[in-house]
Amino acid sequence: MQATTEAKIDAKLDATSDHALARAWEALESVPDPEIPVVSIRELGILRAVRRGVDGRIEVVITPTYSGCPAMSQIAEDVARALDSAGLAPYRIETALTPAWTTDWIGAAAREKLRAFGIAPPTGPCGGGAQALHEQPLTFVPRSAPVCPHCGSPRTERLAQFASTACKALYRCNDCREPFDYFKPY
Repeated sequence: MQATTEAKIDAKLDATSDHALARAWEALESVPDPEIPVVSIRELGILRAVRRGVDGRIEVVITPTYSGCPAMSQIAEDVARALDSAGLAPYRIETALTPAWTTDWIGAAAREKLRAFGIAPPTGPCGGGAQALHEQPLTFVPRSAPVCPHCGSPRTERLAQFASTACKALYRCNDCREPFDYFKPY
């Protein structure tokens, strides 16, 4: 009888934990990237995990787009605000630098949102997905010029290696002459 009661309590705790984690994922789904508000931190792959810690607290793991990303403190504050609003305290926010973030973690829908916002999404895979555990060179410039997000022309030129943020380069379309940011693949 004692073992059955303990099993029921454990099952109830697991169900409560799963519900809280699901609520946390839901609350964090709408946290926008502070530098590119058209996409969420989850869509960009910055939000890596929501789990229970050994102490029972919710743990949120975020990974910067690069190790010196100045937006990480703002992202952590936005995560905390979303969890507080959902009534999910106590929690812990961790920044993980490994595995390093890669543009491979940006989903197709987020790439389309970037394009619609006027930012050319990264072209092609970088090979840095979750399955890539071996060393690889980082690529900070496109293998080929990005397509203009405004008119779709492939005739573009790079104006500067860095744009509005360090993870983007500044390009201009040779046809419509509009400048645009290009999210560098790495």
